[in-house]
Amino acid sequence: MSNRPHLAETTFANNPVEITERVKSPLNEKLNELGFHGSYRPEDVTFLMQIDDIAPTDVKEKEYLIQSGKMHYSQMISVENPPSTAQMQHFQYAFEQGSQRLAEEVQKIANQLLQRFENKPLVLISLVRAGVPLGVLLKHCIEKQQPCYHYGISIIRDRGVDFGALQAIIAQHGAENIVFVDGWTGKGAICKELTQNVQHIPELFDENWQIPRLVTLSDLGGYSWLSASSDDWLIPFGMLGSVISGLTSRTILKQSIALEEAQNDCYNPQKWHSCLIYDHLKPYDLSVDFIEKILAKIELNPQFDTVVWDNSIRLKQQQFCAETVEWIKTEYAISNVNYIKPSIAEATRAVLRRVPEKILIKDESNPHVQLLLHFAREQNIPVDILGSKLGPYHAVTLIKRVEKNQ
Repeated sequence: MSNRPHLAETTFANNPVEITERVKSPLNEKLNELGFHGSYRPEDVTFLMQIDDIAPTDVKEKEYLIQSGKMHYSQMISVENPPSTAQMQHFQYAFEQGSQRLAEEVQKIANQLLQRFENKPLVLISLVRAGVPLGVLLKHCIEKQQPCYHYGISIIRDRGVDFGALQAIIAQHGAENIVFVDGWTGKGAICKELTQNVQHIPELFDENWQIPRLVTLSDLGGYSWLSASSDDWLIPFGMLGSVISGLTSRTILKQSIALEEAQNDCYNPQKWHSCLIYDHLKPYDLSVDFIEKILAKIELNPQFDTVVWDNSIRLKQQQFCAETVEWIKTEYAISNVNYIKPSIAEATRAVLRRVPEKILIKDESNPHVQLLLHFAREQNIPVDILGSKLGPYHAVTLIKRVEKNQ
């Protein structure tokens, strides 16, 4: 008997909310025509990516090809399975415990953005996939006050941001009012990639900041221009993949595209990064329902504060993160820092998508790490309990070295 729940059987789906008529910003006609929306609505987000049909690669084979240097991770993708019953139960718990916090922090970030970009049409660019649910929520909050556009584009570690898609957005909207959105930071690898990629576009940086305008819900790595906190907490949308991100896969780049070529032909989707649409997961899709449930909480409990965040907070957090990652690297004799996946969200995704060697936990009694401990029991993954040695992190997954015949 399958332990895969149909969406209708879950508690989350059995409590639908009435969809409210709300203010909608106009869509950019050209980009809307070139992009797609996944299982979201047009007013939620426009994805600027190609839709691919790449054949899936077995997880262990993919891990071997990545580690051997034969292929880059972005050139392959594995099948994404429906969430298990246990995973949905943990998601339900995360939603019950964290949805109010999420609703409040989204509003505080939105309020800060409204102050910074007062009476200016704001352009949110979510980094697919983890940034998308936060970007959708921010977009709906901001457009109550002023126009807001929201796009989803790809960024790939060691390969860069999708220059073609980014250039298409800048050509339509300018760069002065662009804000990038990601769900969280772990080590800050994506922000480092983004910073390096957009140095030639000074309008994406605020004065005296060394990083572009990147917004996150939780900045554990110390790499956000604006973040609600630097806490490692059980972010509800961090526990699931495509079923909470418009049915889009992790992004794919089979062959690198030169910067100049992408920028000169920026309205050609063939020059954009790509993704899969997981139609087989439609029965499990929570993307719009999740957004509506959080927006309902926002309507019931409006916030008028902003977040407490500045460059000094960020740099202190960055140092704390760097010291902890270096300790883990030394303690566990890890040759490549990319094999360290810190934060509850990142550790969970690594267990679902990669081949884990071990899970590191700060406190095994913490309710926020119970899904990871469930996966550890289910897959026989060793767990080390490390207490304060894990620094800002409550969980870290270490990736296993995979040989060809394993």
